Amino acid sequence: MSNFVLVLDTNRKPLNPCTPGVARSLLKSGKAKVFRRFPFTIVLNKAVDDNPQPMELKLDPGAKTTGIALLQGEKVVFGAELIHRGQQIKDALESRRALRRGRRNRKTRYRKPRFLNRTRQSGWLAPSLGHRVETILTWVNRLRRSAPIAGISQELVRFDLQQMDNPEISGIEYQKGTLFGYEVREYLLNNKKWERKCAYCGTENVPIQIDHIHPKSQGGTNRVSNLCLACEPCNIKKGTQSIEVFLKKKPVVLKQILAQVKRPLKDAAAVNITRWTLFKRLKQTGLSVETGSGGQTKYNRCRLELPKQHYIDAACVGKVEQLTILTQQPLLIKATGHGTRQMCGTNKYGFPFRHRSRTQIHKEFQTGDIVKAIVTSGKKVGTYIGRILCRATGSFDIVTKSVRVAGISYKYCKSIHRKDGYSYAF
Repeated sequence: MSNFVLVLDTNRKPLNPCTPGVARSLLKSGKAKVFRRFPFTIVLNKAVDDNPQPMELKLDPGAKTTGIALLQGEKVVFGAELIHRGQQIKDALESRRALRRGRRNRKTRYRKPRFLNRTRQSGWLAPSLGHRVETILTWVNRLRRSAPIAGISQELVRFDLQQMDNPEISGIEYQKGTLFGYEVREYLLNNKKWERKCAYCGTENVPIQIDHIHPKSQGGTNRVSNLCLACEPCNIKKGTQSIEVFLKKKPVVLKQILAQVKRPLKDAAAVNITRWTLFKRLKQTGLSVETGSGGQTKYNRCRLELPKQHYIDAACVGKVEQLTILTQQPLLIKATGHGTRQMCGTNKYGFPFRHRSRTQIHKEFQTGDIVKAIVTSGKKVGTYIGRILCRATGSFDIVTKSVRVAGISYKYCKSIHRKDGYSYAF
């Protein structure tokens, strides 16, 4: 079943969401109209005095993907997965830095700095990290305008690196609790270092255990950098042997494991850097903000026997007794950006080779709009729904889910969603 449909009255007041079947009936009878396609929202033709049931917005912030869930009581009525583009921003900034550095080294024309513009305010975040916070807040505000949200739940501590480095830091009461070990296990299972398979033999789809690379009996610690995943036979066979002795006959595997151990905790660090900034910005909305840990989220999901998905993880954030998943098709949101404002295009060496037009809107359309084109004549007869690439001539390209169709006249196109910096899929 797809997401519930968000509902507004004629005064843009958020009401209780309805099922797709009810929304279809309201649209067919003329009692409502489509207000927005993504997320799908309808607006009624009359004002409603009824007080809607308060809803809770739950967030599972991630380095690459953030899970979003809307709950009405114990029912999950809306789910979405927001894919960030932080790495693309980082790559673009590094490319720009390389080009500028190359021009300086070649001693070409370069304007000297007129003032100190490298100062940073307290709480400054790198653009690739600030982007994660801003996109999440954008969707929080969008959903607040379309649903009666009364509270927000955020997974504040996904990977507690201090707890990983020193598991004894929280005292014996926490260690003997039901969540003991969940933080470390979740990190190891979801980290691409080990890919959910045995580090020693590569076996997959078997019960996995946590093993100390350097045994504790030989001075090894409980730090996450000294832990890996191993199947039961390999874990028993290794015992208290050092990694060098155990893999003496497998030098390639030994080299891979030692290299993986040195890989930085990049994704975990990105989440930890942005978590408090996001929390403070959410508090500024005026809504009550509940927090939870990644270990608690996984514990809730496993206790309720729910599948591993980002929006389901979001629904399991915080205190959860019972959940009823009413949606199986979350809205997939991918941040694409709004393009570049740079008028002069450069090649890979940094030299100009083209000029971009200042005119962005052609025939009332803009590149990135989602349109529906019904072609009634010619070689391209058919119906196409997708994102368009505009030209001043009025001949557009439409990118659908499966194919890119060129040469579609603007006369056949009807806009169904304006460009907003995101792409959508189900």
